[in-house]
Amino acid sequence: MNISNSPVRRVGVVGGGQMGAGIAEVCARAGLDTVVCEADATAARAARERVAMSLERAVQRGKLDRLSADDALARLVFTGSLDELADRQLVIEAVTENAEAKTELFNSLDKIVEDPEAILASNTSAIPIMRLGMATGRADRVVGLHFFNPVPVLPLVEIVSSLHTTEETVRAVDGFARDILGKSTIRSRDRAGFVVNALLVPYLLSAIRMAESGYATPADIDTGMELGCAHPMGPLKLADLIGLDTVAAIAGSMYEEFKEPLYAPPPLLRRMVQAGLLGRKSGRGFHTYDRG
Repeated sequence: MNISNSPVRRVGVVGGGQMGAGIAEVCARAGLDTVVCEADATAARAARERVAMSLERAVQRGKLDRLSADDALARLVFTGSLDELADRQLVIEAVTENAEAKTELFNSLDKIVEDPEAILASNTSAIPIMRLGMATGRADRVVGLHFFNPVPVLPLVEIVSSLHTTEETVRAVDGFARDILGKSTIRSRDRAGFVVNALLVPYLLSAIRMAESGYATPADIDTGMELGCAHPMGPLKLADLIGLDTVAAIAGSMYEEFKEPLYAPPPLLRRMVQAGLLGRKSGRGFHTYDRG
């Protein structure tokens, strides 16, 4: 991938968790000057370690050579200050799936990012892009850029435009995702769940309700879909991978918008989130995982 003709050379990523770290990694591997902003210096160090470990796994699996991995890590700057994003041409938000937190962040980024032509993008799974855009003075330059986990592996990016997002902005981020990051893109209107989650989340919730009712065990539900429908991962394993808190947040956003019962988070899902049983990232969800 060649960035010589790209208008975007300087990228910022806000949030260095599972998704943010993955987005930062693919940007750095594509040769982009990338700044990752976390809540504080300690979280920034943890984000750097997360990316470094992912790059090392890619080397060990033969997906990336050592020199390329070292070069990618060298292109990354990790900080605890949003002010470090002032000169960015594209900033991708990847913080917790909370509408208030994201809206406040976009309001701050609008004041900090100096170039009025810079694009502010959100990796949200379901929160309306219009809401985020209206928190800024540049709603025409605000867009959804939804990656999928794990970001370095899965090839898809959803591009979501609000009623204010210009076609120029959409073309710019589409070209960025396809030509620079090497991703495949699809476009969606600004509706909760977009394309993929609007189809996926009701399926996951149905599996959770099946487990909740005692109709079948989580293991049997997953085995049934893996061996009976050739799915690479059963729905409850997938929910654990996504994060049960994220699944609940997406479902909540979709239910708030459409008020359809199939989008409502089941009681079991809400209780598991309250208990901190979030899936892979906590070591336990519908299945148990080794966090080491």
